[in-house]
Amino acid sequence: MSLVLDPAAQDLLFRQARTANTFTDEPVTEEQVQAIYDLVKYGPTAFNQSPLRVVLVRSAEARERLVSHMAEGNRPKTATAPLVAILAADNEFHQELPALFPHFPQAKDVFFTERPAREQAAGLNAALQAAYFIVGVRAAGLSAGPMTGFDFAGVQKEFLDDDHTPLMVVNIGKPGDDAWFPRSPRLTYDEVITTV
Repeated sequence: MSLVLDPAAQDLLFRQARTANTFTDEPVTEEQVQAIYDLVKYGPTAFNQSPLRVVLVRSAEARERLVSHMAEGNRPKTATAPLVAILAADNEFHQELPALFPHFPQAKDVFFTERPAREQAAGLNAALQAAYFIVGVRAAGLSAGPMTGFDFAGVQKEFLDDDHTPLMVVNIGKPGDDAWFPRSPRLTYDEVITTV
């Protein structure tokens, strides 16, 4: 059985999409970021908790501060990408649950009164939303360069607070010259899927 999604869209979102390592200088607009968010906000999370928070690094001063926390190999592309986003998990997401999960507003107090439970839920669900965000960037006709090679404590101290845990840094823009590394292999269906 074939997929319902148009093959060109499948290619755009998955088969032809790659992690970009160089970018053109074409800017990424606020309107593009708004359109990405307005699409990906519908991706499911447990209790609709939606813990992902995004810091857009646009100023030269903020970019310089961020680059200083990146792993050496990630510095040049982070310094030159048109837009950089810090994706983080909000460990106090439960404060929004009465509005986000109105049919069971007491979920905030039933399941998430303890910080360790919130951190675990926020990390898992924000990572899920981060994946939606990357696919949303692709849906906007842009390329994403997600990275976890950075000083997490440094980025948290510089751009976040104790209630937000950084997950990844994502460079965003139109791919530049020699943007792609060779595609790495993928596991086969039989290596991943088990039927019981």
